[in-house]
Amino acid sequence: MKILNIHERALPAPPERVGALIDSLSSRADRLWPGESWPRMKFDRPLGVGAAGGHGPVRYFVEAFAPGRSIRFRFTGPRGFDGYHGYEIVDLGARGCLLRHTLEMTTSGTASLSWPIIFCPMHDALLEDSLALAEASLGQPPRIRKWTVWVKVLRWLISGGRLPAQGRSPAKSPGA
Repeated sequence: MKILNIHERALPAPPERVGALIDSLSSRADRLWPGESWPRMKFDRPLGVGAAGGHGPVRYFVEAFAPGRSIRFRFTGPRGFDGYHGYEIVDLGARGCLLRHTLEMTTSGTASLSWPIIFCPMHDALLEDSLALAEASLGQPPRIRKWTVWVKVLRWLISGGRLPAQGRSPAKSPGA
């Protein structure tokens, strides 16, 4: 199954400020990845081409990195995920920029079932939380998209019967 999944947010900030959010990924001062509510993004070394890691059961390595502009991760797991995901900045001139996350892959085997039922709803919720955190990190009011009932059910099942909270308000996140 071919998948193209895009999440983006127009931000009234210069590309350099938004690019700093991308550059902060997986660091102690990460201002883009919602690690309080989701598995943290971790790598075997500092962010850069070749760094291997991921978040939760999703594994990948940094395939391309243009500091302050974009990062692209190539999937290595789960089995059946063949493709990439990454963030990029699109300059909108005087209006600021667009922060875009693109996931493009082909699924095979059991991943063709697990993607639409489990991974896609969780991915969509995580990315919307990430974009809200980006807004808050830039001092803007975050547009928070509430988790769906299905995401809450999945989170409850994965956590062993606890319903982890969506997290603190991104408005209180570091860098806000």
